[in-house]
Amino acid sequence: MFDYKAKRWRALAARVMRRDGYLCQASLRYGKRVPAEVVHHIYPVEDYPELAYCPWNLIALSRTEHNALHDRATGALTAKGRALMRRARPPRKNGRPPTSSTG
Repeated sequence: MFDYKAKRWRALAARVMRRDGYLCQASLRYGKRVPAEVVHHIYPVEDYPELAYCPWNLIALSRTEHNALHDRATGALTAKGRALMRRARPPRKNGRPPTSSTG
């Protein structure tokens, strides 16, 4: 299980909040300036632990938007959460996209 209280995570989450201007990026996409409250792993840390500390995989969100990305009964991503994953683009290395272990 990922340690959200670890010093390394808290420091990275603070940097992501600063990067995203302390605003919910999902709301900002629609022109709404809503304060961010949490930092979300676009590719879930449970399924992609190797991406847990990758800044490109993190986004500042309001609690409402964050809750819309997860089925709170099962913890699984909702359709909205899966759509965000499809839109996220990992950085390219050597001009090529990274390989995927999930196919």
